Amino acid sequence: MLKGHPKGLIAAALANMGERFGFYTMMAILTLFLMSKFNISGTEAGSLYSIFYGAIYILALVGGIIADKSRNYKGTIISGLIIMATGYFLLAMPSLITTKYIALAALLVIAFGNGLFKGNLQAVIGQMYDNDEYRSKRDAGFQIFYMFINVGAMFAPFLATWVRNTFVSMQGFSYNAELPELCHQFIDGKMPQELIDGRFSQLATTVSNGNAPANLTNFANNYLDAFNTGFHYAFLTAVVAMAISLLIFIFTKKMLPNPQVKVKNVASFSAEEIKANAHEIRQRIYALLAVFGIVIFFWFSFHQNGLTLTMFAKDYTLLGGVFSSVEIFQSINPFLVVFLTPVVIFIFSSLSKKGKEPSTPLKIGIGMGIAASAFVLMAIGSIGLPVFSEVKSVGSLQDADKVTPWLLFATYFILTVAELFISPLGLSFVSKVAPPHMQGLMQGGWLTATAMGNFSLFLGAMMYENISISITWSVFVVVCLISMTTMLFMLKWLERIAK
Repeated sequence: MLKGHPKGLIAAALANMGERFGFYTMMAILTLFLMSKFNISGTEAGSLYSIFYGAIYILALVGGIIADKSRNYKGTIISGLIIMATGYFLLAMPSLITTKYIALAALLVIAFGNGLFKGNLQAVIGQMYDNDEYRSKRDAGFQIFYMFINVGAMFAPFLATWVRNTFVSMQGFSYNAELPELCHQFIDGKMPQELIDGRFSQLATTVSNGNAPANLTNFANNYLDAFNTGFHYAFLTAVVAMAISLLIFIFTKKMLPNPQVKVKNVASFSAEEIKANAHEIRQRIYALLAVFGIVIFFWFSFHQNGLTLTMFAKDYTLLGGVFSSVEIFQSINPFLVVFLTPVVIFIFSSLSKKGKEPSTPLKIGIGMGIAASAFVLMAIGSIGLPVFSEVKSVGSLQDADKVTPWLLFATYFILTVAELFISPLGLSFVSKVAPPHMQGLMQGGWLTATAMGNFSLFLGAMMYENISISITWSVFVVVCLISMTTMLFMLKWLERIAK
């Protein structure tokens, strides 16, 4: 699988594993942490989540401009890793993160570091494949890169959950996903007596090793303190991952190219050549902007995995066995990326040998259709479930009324296949089409499109908490199908530009 690829590919991927580890740590616990720590609704947590994930990607545009102007890609990447580690360290301090605004400030530190790091490393990888020796393997190279960086992401939810649960256990309690919200409801005096005497007391006894708490107010405060402090310490796993990535990058950066813009003397161009080159550059930029506009809607749908799909795991899904906690669901996607990527590469390689491999724009369009099918499954699986307000009024659903965790597993499986058609191949398309002097900027443009989708994520949480769950998923079906149709409509033009 690695034959014929530049040696720096795996070095770059290993250096990126820390960033992915941190990203999936946040994907697993950020929404739950914000709701538990600050006693806020899913919609409000979704707004903070959207700002953070949008900022991660919009600041990649700034990072791209800095690297393009300075031509110091490697120094920018190193700075990004250090700043990200600093942000995660701030989040790990319970005495510092006392308000949601301070938490948001720490999140924005992480986002700025990510902006310096993410797009520029991808631009460096694209430059490796500008070499004629590797040019034909660009798509496969980005898929391999995508596979390796997700190795770190695969373990992040497990380690974060282990740290949190270990700390909770050290305080004499056990994990329960429903209790933080119920504890806040009890402390605020908004819990009906029927719920106090029933579900709340039952869960309090269960997590206290079978011993009924003598004072429910003390229990609620102590459980929240243990739960939230455990979350804080879980962020330290990302700090360690960043340190490892930084060391890997420092020791392997010589294997990566030092980009230099090769500009031909303007005097050697005729007026016709200058005009033709300017026209070609404009067409390339228009094509990239068109693709950026389309993938906004994919990321708006896909990144619900850390928001509404996580909330669905907490509120409507029966936990147990392999899926013992809500956070574990976030390990499914990177796990499948790692193990499905060789399959996808094999399929495309076989089609290529037969001269039937789809173009990169067509692959992206197909990926949109696959993503739509994932939300079709969620919509069907959610038929008959009560709206969120009804669930909240009774504390939580009884186990008999919850859905199987395999519904979410199947959804993540389908979304992962869609991701493999869109994300690594989209990065490949950008590196192929972007003008040489705009590589960092255009990679930042791809990430900016992701940011626009992420800034809209809170809309998913608003729908989740206010309308039918099944209808909520249906909205994402429509969004993905519209994007697919638009992509296919522009297909011939995009294929011509990509050549």
